Amino acid sequence: MDGTRRGPRGGVAMPSYSAVFRTRGYLALFLAAALSTWGDYLARVVVAAFVLDKTGSPFAAAATFAVSLLPSIFGRSLLAPIADRVPYKYVLIVAHLLRAALVGVLILAVSTYQSEPGQAAAAQPLLTLFALLFVIELVGGPAVSSSQILMTDLFKDRRLYSRALGLGTISEQVNQAIGLTLGGLLVAWVGAVLGLWFDLATFLLSALVITLVVGTEAVRGTPSAGVAGFFRDIGEGARYLFRHPVLVSLLALSLCSVWAMAAPEAVAIAYAQDQTGSTRLGGLLMAAPIFGAVVGLLMVGRWQPERQNSRIIVMALLMPLPLVMTVFAPPLPITWLLWFGCGVLQAFMLPLQATFSLVVPAQMRGRVFGLGGALSVAASGAAYLVAGYLAGKTTPAHAVAICAGVSILAIIMLGFRWPRAALSQAVKTAYDS
Repeated sequence: MDGTRRGPRGGVAMPSYSAVFRTRGYLALFLAAALSTWGDYLARVVVAAFVLDKTGSPFAAAATFAVSLLPSIFGRSLLAPIADRVPYKYVLIVAHLLRAALVGVLILAVSTYQSEPGQAAAAQPLLTLFALLFVIELVGGPAVSSSQILMTDLFKDRRLYSRALGLGTISEQVNQAIGLTLGGLLVAWVGAVLGLWFDLATFLLSALVITLVVGTEAVRGTPSAGVAGFFRDIGEGARYLFRHPVLVSLLALSLCSVWAMAAPEAVAIAYAQDQTGSTRLGGLLMAAPIFGAVVGLLMVGRWQPERQNSRIIVMALLMPLPLVMTVFAPPLPITWLLWFGCGVLQAFMLPLQATFSLVVPAQMRGRVFGLGGALSVAASGAAYLVAGYLAGKTTPAHAVAICAGVSILAIIMLGFRWPRAALSQAVKTAYDS
């Protein structure tokens, strides 16, 4: 039973969420991923708020997010071909165990930094924190590609895969919101170290679940031999990606959109401090687009893939518009609603990611997923830094509005060359095969 239902006119209907959970092994992976996401984002906001408290600099706080993302440029692009060479089960286990060990070192660094009085000696400890965040994300790069391959292999029915991807994205968004909301409160109530201990535990739990639940699958394709062959595979993946009109257009839209998506998260803590004199509500403000994205994903997930993909460019163009209103620095409740509306429209990323994943041939998924993810994360990291810089030079409200305006202009230019016919054909081939 594949969970496929018939629509009221005899067409294929989208499978139910219960059909996703009936897929063997998915429930355990779903729960482990949820806990891991919660811990990751909780730790991220804990460290960012900790840095802001120590330095008083919005740029330093935004740099914390950037440093946690930029290593993926290297981790995903340079290390992603590992997923085409080693069974993804082993890649995931080793990556999670390494990250757990590194978070343990980060706990020691934060504990030491807390005991140092004043800000005169802050530069060196901050560099240590940033370096540890960098390495933690670097070693996690191959795990991202391996997780994507795991999902595409787990669901042979591609409409069921689309439903599962939407469910996983909703879960990720909800657990990001939980982690971000609790993160700011934890700093004020119990300190940074407790959140980092939770993060460490989630990596260990994820490694255990993958060990027990995920089967070992043989690698696909025939990767090139040796170190030179490793980099040859990266080049081959890049050539395939940039010569494919649908893939390159989907990637370009992602790169144009992340400027608007990243800016609110980058400066939310500083924005809350400007408005209320405290960082305590910064995590709740960060969570507004995430709560909105959950609503948007529930709506878009009900549509057929053909309908989802036909509306990608329109939703992407509308998405930054609520953020432009932040230029007036409205009170926190109004800002929260504006950022929530932006999050609803971010649901276009669901069909974008699903179609991108299914169009890539199985034997090239590791390197192409890695390269595409690396570029998206690099753009996000740059957006964090730019938003933080603009918040320091102007205000957090102006920083969000400027980044949103940049996204709007870039998406308008991309819209003139959007490959509607080619995308429609790619969707038909991917989902009806």
